[in-house]
Amino acid sequence: MTPDAFLPLNPRAYAIMLVIADEPAHGYRIKHEVEERSGGSIALDPGSLYRTIAKLVRDDLVAERRAPADTDRDDERRRYYQLTPLGKRVARAETERLAALIQTGPARALLRRGKTA
Repeated sequence: MTPDAFLPLNPRAYAIMLVIADEPAHGYRIKHEVEERSGGSIALDPGSLYRTIAKLVRDDLVAERRAPADTDRDDERRRYYQLTPLGKRVARAETERLAALIQTGPARALLRRGKTA
């Protein structure tokens, strides 16, 4: 399947994918990083977090993996998630799609006007 078949991504799914784009993370860290990075505009309760992750896993965009070896103090019950190769391509395609939207004339004009207009 091509990355474009998954676009546009749900904002929650995209935010989760961005958190695990560079390194695996467990659910608690994903939840807090999504909320922090979004300035609180994306809130993830445990149900929505794990439903979204489960869908990403079913779609082969995210895979569950074992805890990294350097997490000796970590709870062995924690599940870690990482992007699959397809997930990386989809996240890149969504980022490119959003960047292209922002580069349009009307979007640039809105950004120049700022929040006062």
